[in-house]
Amino acid sequence: MKSIILPPLSVLYNAVTRTRLSLYRRGTFQSTKLDRPVISVGNITTGGTGKTPLVEWVARTLAGAGKKVCILTRGYGRDNPDRMVVVSDGSKVLATPSEAGDEPFLLATNLTGVSAVISNADRLAAGNEAIRQFDTDCFVLDDGFQHLRLQRDLNIVIIDATNPWGGGNLLPYGRLREPLSGLGRADVIVITRTDQVKTIDDLRHEIAKHAPNIPVFASQMRTSRITPLNNSSGALVPPVAAFCAVGNPRSFFNAVPYELAFERSFADHHRYSQTEIDSLIDAATLAGANSLITTAKDAVKLRSFSFSLPCYVLEVEMRIENDHELTRLISHAANQR
Repeated sequence: MKSIILPPLSVLYNAVTRTRLSLYRRGTFQSTKLDRPVISVGNITTGGTGKTPLVEWVARTLAGAGKKVCILTRGYGRDNPDRMVVVSDGSKVLATPSEAGDEPFLLATNLTGVSAVISNADRLAAGNEAIRQFDTDCFVLDDGFQHLRLQRDLNIVIIDATNPWGGGNLLPYGRLREPLSGLGRADVIVITRTDQVKTIDDLRHEIAKHAPNIPVFASQMRTSRITPLNNSSGALVPPVAAFCAVGNPRSFFNAVPYELAFERSFADHHRYSQTEIDSLIDAATLAGANSLITTAKDAVKLRSFSFSLPCYVLEVEMRIENDHELTRLISHAANQR
């Protein structure tokens, strides 16, 4: 039944999406400028492409060039999604994961002293508030490729090498947010997880058909460190049980550098309960696991729970090939106004 219903819905979604893009292109719908440069980082498919590490990388690059940076994000999955929440003022974290959303909270935590973070569906209002409150002079627009209401000075699009087109169909039958022709709006494309595939030659060729002459950068996710959750005193002893609630769980499981006895994935942005954690530990123990491991995104929602097995957090960072050229493009855009 599901396969019968979803393809027609994808056709409808396609029509609506194309109409919306056309109305912006014709000027019927207006895009608005913030009075500061905006660097957008977004996807052509739904979640799990490695966007959050790249947002962090861009923010650090801008801050390293002396910019006062603020990340503008919707804050998906948070409480009161219509409310503007200052997650970080750049110096300290001011909101909880449930108030901010898991990804904004993670960004705020990792970028303390580097970048402010604001969660608000109205990114224009959030940007103006950041200028007023923090004297922000450059913005990173998180998940901004389809957020056409706000003009940007550089459009960075991420493509996951392990699943570049989300099955090749538009939402809801597939994971494409818009037709591949939309890649023509990109200024820069970053291919993530290139270390998890044999080659990206065919992917580069496909990208070139839709976005000719656009610079394309290859990147990898590298483990930066593995830390205990809640200062667990138990040692990480393989085999481990890996669990997560992210958009691409297989990529996480593949990245765990230990023997896996057990894997479990939940829906992206899932909110855990103690009952689920207890059940997870029971299943992991039955499978022979001695320790648990999860993602940094999940960890921000797990610190209040009790674990009878040691639980560890795998933290990753993005390594970008030819990163000096991408830095140059970002710096050029950040100094346009």
